[in-house]
Amino acid sequence: MYEQYPLQNTQQNIPQEPQREPVRSHSRRSAAALLCACLAVSGVMGFGGGYFAGTLQQSQQAEQAPVVLESTKMESNTPAIPAAVSEAMTVSQIVDAVSESVVEINTNVETTNFFMQQVTAQAAGSGVIIQENGYIVTNCHVVEGASDITVRLKNGESYPAKLIGSDSQTDLAVIKIEAEGLKVSPMGNSSALQVGEEAIAIGNPLGELGGTVTNGIVSALDREITVGNETMTLLQTNAAISPGNSGGGLYNNKGELIGIVVAKASGSNAEGLGFAIPIDIVKDVTTDLIANGYVTGRGELGVSVINISNQQAAFMYRVPQTGVYVAGIQDGSAAQQAGLKTADGILAVEDVEISSSDDLRKELQKHKAGDSVQLTILRDGRKETVSVTLQESVPEEIKEQRTAI
Repeated sequence: MYEQYPLQNTQQNIPQEPQREPVRSHSRRSAAALLCACLAVSGVMGFGGGYFAGTLQQSQQAEQAPVVLESTKMESNTPAIPAAVSEAMTVSQIVDAVSESVVEINTNVETTNFFMQQVTAQAAGSGVIIQENGYIVTNCHVVEGASDITVRLKNGESYPAKLIGSDSQTDLAVIKIEAEGLKVSPMGNSSALQVGEEAIAIGNPLGELGGTVTNGIVSALDREITVGNETMTLLQTNAAISPGNSGGGLYNNKGELIGIVVAKASGSNAEGLGFAIPIDIVKDVTTDLIANGYVTGRGELGVSVINISNQQAAFMYRVPQTGVYVAGIQDGSAAQQAGLKTADGILAVEDVEISSSDDLRKELQKHKAGDSVQLTILRDGRKETVSVTLQESVPEEIKEQRTAI
């Protein structure tokens, strides 16, 4: 069972309507831990403040909205960053050197309650300055759905911020404030990290304790961890992480930024399990977000799919076997151009067997826009092979902006 702030899903009984799986949900799990995104949240306008968490089951969840399957491969492009430090420093020296680069982030999110009343939820997280002219990296879940964003610097100055771009798959976002001459942390190289190296976390725990410093070690590398609907490859640390630390910096003993804090494990049986997005991923994603507003190069099939997970569901939907079936096709999509049809079963991608939408997503993630992919499908009881050239996945808001121009 997984926790994330502030979403909630419920487990389904069988027999059941086949599951429509969201594209960014994954089936791979490498740690059976209770995970929570480290976002501090409270309610206002007549509702008592406090933290709240929704429950996400490890079993697959039912989603009703059509989704677009896409791959996540992207080209590496590293931004210009300050020169790395060559020698190890004490924790105090590191804090003196980089703490001004870590900011507090407060957001307001307009929601509708059970009584159909508009209420405002307030949330707090952290961020790290990545360019001296006001660009700040944080987590996507920190600013997602925010009607307004406020950034508070270490010196107490506050600025309104605007969202430049966000990416839910990597849980990263870039926001910008109108300021110059800001302190920027030197960035390290997460691919060069070793287990046991010192790790220092700086953030805004509980949304009230900005600039808090905790330290530990890099406990593990390349942990595949599912947080909410996303499976990510993360750094693990035993530095203390709390709600509000989301988006804060994880540093090595040279004062180099090596990761962006994203989640922690919680529960009575979990201690000292914090996770951060490796800085090498952060560099690539933030460069794309600043330049384009989204992560470019991801391939898109352009279908919504439905999981037939048991024979009773297969009988109800009159399909010959369990598996993944096409439920809808986007106009002009790669799938439509390749001749895919609704009710087609997707049996394999490049000879890799597909038994769920998660399998399909996992295989598509190995490809980028423009790649030709061979699909084995089941149509009218017969197997066929279809070649599909993936199109680039572009967020709807970006498409609308391009249309307006």
